Amino acid sequence: MRTVDTKTIGECVYRLARRAGVTLTEGCRRALEGACAREEGAAKFALETVLENEKIARREKMPVCQDTGMAVVLIELGQEVVLTGTLLPEAVDGGVRRAYADGSFRKSICDPLTRVNTGDNTPAHLHVDIVAGDKITISFLPKGFGSENMSRLYMLTPAEGKEGIVRAAVETVKLAGSRPCPPVCLGIGIGGSFDSCALLAKRALLREIGSRHARADVAALEEEILEKVNGLGIGAQGFGGKTTALAVSCEVAPTHIAGLPVAVNVQCHCVRCEKETI
Repeated sequence: MRTVDTKTIGECVYRLARRAGVTLTEGCRRALEGACAREEGAAKFALETVLENEKIARREKMPVCQDTGMAVVLIELGQEVVLTGTLLPEAVDGGVRRAYADGSFRKSICDPLTRVNTGDNTPAHLHVDIVAGDKITISFLPKGFGSENMSRLYMLTPAEGKEGIVRAAVETVKLAGSRPCPPVCLGIGIGGSFDSCALLAKRALLREIGSRHARADVAALEEEILEKVNGLGIGAQGFGGKTTALAVSCEVAPTHIAGLPVAVNVQCHCVRCEKETI
């Protein structure tokens, strides 16, 4: 067994949050550059501006987007790890609190009814999976709400099948239009239950842009959705063109025979995700 003080986890969350706030993922940057090379006119100008903004943010260590997001922290905790110190959520929130203060990141978390801001961007949304081994892998995803607000959950009937899944994804992007700051990335959860389906969609956003699911049928579904979403012609920042979405990633889980839950989690062009194993 390996003993880990949760202070170590809090320090890791701090590092990840500081990095994620000021830079896009390498995969996102490459995808944007590729899209820019294919476009022309207003869409090309929009993508050039997005890329220039990213360069400045990375160089000056300034937020790459004014919405520095809700702190989503996903942890894979090895079963052979014994945690000591403060409670895990307290350690995670401590890392978020310090990172958002030291990075001058906008604090966006508030009470849902009174709208009173918590003042430090906590609590983080923490999800923990128990896995084999004695390592801890931490992923930090600052999720902006321009795109989060465009996300949708569908409780389809089994008879709607793959066609229904594609239709739900395309409808989500069509209804969103330019509001989620396209080109978007889509994390799609298929199966599970009402609640777990949405978490599957969130986890799908952690996938590297351009990767495909290990299952051939799921990979084919990803490709079909991407093609049809890009056929909508919404384009970068709503200026039209070839690229409405940079990527589509699907994650699946067994579900009940009577249902087909589908969650579409929309991510804007500003994909910020950092990961570390300790």
